[in-house]
Amino acid sequence: MKRIAAAALAGVLACPVLVHPAVLKIRVEAAIHPVTSEYIRAAIGRADREAASLLLLALDTPGGLDSSMREIIAAVLAAKTPVAAYVSPSGGRAASAGFFIGLACDLFLMAPGTSTGAAHPVGISVTGQSMDKTMEDKVTEDAASYIRSIAEKRGRNIGMAEDAVRKSRSYSAQEALAGGLVELIAADDGEVLRALDGRTILRWNGGETVLRLAGEEVVEIPMTARQKFLLTISNPNLATILLLIGLLGLYFEFANPGAILPGVLGGISLLLAIFSFQILPINYVGLIFILLAVALFVVELKVHSFGALAAGGVAALVIGATMLVKAPVPEMRPSLRFIIPFALGVGLIFAFLVTLVVRAHRRRVATGAEGLVGEVGTAQTDLRPEGRVFVHGEIWRAEADGEIPKGARVRVTAVLPALRLRVTKTTD
Repeated sequence: MKRIAAAALAGVLACPVLVHPAVLKIRVEAAIHPVTSEYIRAAIGRADREAASLLLLALDTPGGLDSSMREIIAAVLAAKTPVAAYVSPSGGRAASAGFFIGLACDLFLMAPGTSTGAAHPVGISVTGQSMDKTMEDKVTEDAASYIRSIAEKRGRNIGMAEDAVRKSRSYSAQEALAGGLVELIAADDGEVLRALDGRTILRWNGGETVLRLAGEEVVEIPMTARQKFLLTISNPNLATILLLIGLLGLYFEFANPGAILPGVLGGISLLLAIFSFQILPINYVGLIFILLAVALFVVELKVHSFGALAAGGVAALVIGATMLVKAPVPEMRPSLRFIIPFALGVGLIFAFLVTLVVRAHRRRVATGAEGLVGEVGTAQTDLRPEGRVFVHGEIWRAEADGEIPKGARVRVTAVLPALRLRVTKTTD
């Protein structure tokens, strides 16, 4: 009996586990860049492995990088699992790259009060400025032909899709539905599943799939801890702060060896900044401006230009931070609301440090022989004109311009060779 039971248990364990297919869902509430691309492509891979009934891609994005967008579209078109782009929640948008991704999906859905479109490409040159008209026309033509091919293959309104690229047209949910850009307007996930249940969809490869979604569980796939971390440091404002902290921290460590903390914080911050620059499209001219700003701040501490170099550093920092990220959407570039206060704050800190240095240089010497000048003491003997005085806790040989009686108050006016003092009578 034991052998039979063991054999039965082994047979059960050997049988493949039948996983009931579910609807997988991911949320993309950020710009389209390498991190969000990795997140979406990983979700598509999981949906294919688990034979999910549908992958629901909830989009609320201003757009992003063309390279990341094309990676996502390639993964969507090759997916075994049907993919539905769902612009949500109400008030959300799928603009620019998000519009391309939505059109490329098997189903394009929108929540009430959302919008999509505004897909005109924004060309950025290596200097951070807009491209010339010839290059911009080339980029626009390329984007228009790409959107036409996607819309035609998916059976969506080609004219409206192309207008979103050429004329930056943006469409409300009702306009997109009436024009044939989207298949459905739904308020929530439950309404999406009820409306799509039993629908036959045409896949990119020409095959047909019937969606069986009644009673399906919606399983949300969160970002991994690594992806959340990468998404955080890919914030352009944070990347700029990390770069400055890194450079200044290393400078203070090299200027004051053994301080340790500035070096540790500077090294970590600089490495994180470099890592974030691998995610963001960095303009190296902007980076050079920021390095120039740091150099000007440091030289201000050494040269004491009374604020001229610090002012130049603030200007270079503002220009460099503005040009640092050559991204097509404002959400991927450092904000002026952040740049200007931050640059002024750094400038004020350095101005304060320069003030302290200047005051220290102007302060009267308080130690050594030079520190005795101006000190007040008492004549220990009559000075005719030489004698002894008690100054600064010690007895000194001194000489005066005239006679000074014993016990009179004297002030040191100079330090003479052989540790002698020149004094004058005072009433202090």
